Amino acid sequence: MPDRPEPLRFSLPAGTDPAAVRARVVMMERLLERSFTLPGINMPVGLDALIGLVPVLGDIVTSAMGAYIVWEARNLGLPKWKLMRMGANVLFDTAIGAIPLVGDAADLLFRSNTRNLRILLRHLDKHHPETRVIEG
Repeated sequence: MPDRPEPLRFSLPAGTDPAAVRARVVMMERLLERSFTLPGINMPVGLDALIGLVPVLGDIVTSAMGAYIVWEARNLGLPKWKLMRMGANVLFDTAIGAIPLVGDAADLLFRSNTRNLRILLRHLDKHHPETRVIEG
């Protein structure tokens, strides 16, 4: 009997060190905003836009997932003004997402998780430069 290949195992780094937080937040943003590309228009789409199609429950779930990024930023010690800006991004995305049809289109255009990732990465690059990842 031929050997079966090992199943792929996926795990995010655990811990509170900035490098582990960076990896988790980047993965969460990718999941929410850029999981796959829509054929034909070549536009990245994630779970935020898909789950947001489910009325009420979808908005609650995606807001909670977006709030996770803010929570990780808080644990890293970002200044309150940056946390408030990140929270406002999530709140705006949630408020717009609650409007039928308009909110679904807005999820594709206003990517609060990507905006929050940029805020967090700028902080990490400045205060924890050892976490930088060089992408080729």
